[in-house]
Amino acid sequence: MSKLSQKHLLGIKDITPQDIQLIFETADTFKDVLNRPIKKVPSLRDITIANIFFENSTRTRLSFELAEKRLSADVVNFSASSSSVKKGETLLDTVNNILAMKVDMVVMRHASPGAPHLLARHIQANIINAGDGTHEHPTQALLDAYSIREKLGSIAGKKVAIIGDILHSRVALSNIFALQKLGASVMVCGPPTLLPKFIAQTGVKVETDIQKALAWCDVANVLRIQLERQQIKYFPSLREYALYYGITKKILDSLKKPIVLMHPGPINRGVELSSDAADSKHAIILDQVENGVAIRMAVLYLLAGSAN
Repeated sequence: MSKLSQKHLLGIKDITPQDIQLIFETADTFKDVLNRPIKKVPSLRDITIANIFFENSTRTRLSFELAEKRLSADVVNFSASSSSVKKGETLLDTVNNILAMKVDMVVMRHASPGAPHLLARHIQANIINAGDGTHEHPTQALLDAYSIREKLGSIAGKKVAIIGDILHSRVALSNIFALQKLGASVMVCGPPTLLPKFIAQTGVKVETDIQKALAWCDVANVLRIQLERQQIKYFPSLREYALYYGITKKILDSLKKPIVLMHPGPINRGVELSSDAADSKHAIILDQVENGVAIRMAVLYLLAGSAN
């Protein structure tokens, strides 16, 4: 079996374009499995995986759990809100206690950027970053890029606009790294207050006019306004944001060429996307959800192989 160049998946920044292609090819195989009447393979039946989520999650957690079960792994779910973390236990102690129960892999989401990297320096198990603060979310970027490849045939040479709350998003940075490694041109677009100061240093185009961004791109990946991460007001109101940066079917239909519309979810309907845009033929949002399981199966399978 081919192996990834890394023992962990901590971020897209750490992996090679060859790693990404290997993950995509493996996901192709698993996508075939998911479309069979019996959607299960015994690939990881000797592996125990702990899903450790210190932040709320629906899609990512369900997607990982489904991927693990489709691969026949034993799954342990850990939620910080009902754990000894509430009593003051440290992250390292929490994880070491779980690993003492002979867990082979850890899927972790944490509010602090770099938390999975800290763990990787101290424990033997494979670690998959399921989102660390506003830093990275590697499997989301992989499934986004995989969905573009599936829809348009390739990623190289394509123009992708990432639109919305770039400042508070972990999806944006991982997507930028993944798309650039695969040969796409990337633009970020949003209100100036939601664009990080450093973002131009990543080699992306920066735009504040959404009409210009949509006219330029082949794919628009629209991000959620993350109100839960915003301690101060970055724009006057959601209504005003929707007026200037919300995408409607009318806007999509007015473009000179059809574009692909994506969203990592959950959608604030009526804010970043109108319902008629989110449910239009342009959108591949549900394809992203489906591809998420295949991509996560591929990552789990390949990392399990790298441990041997």
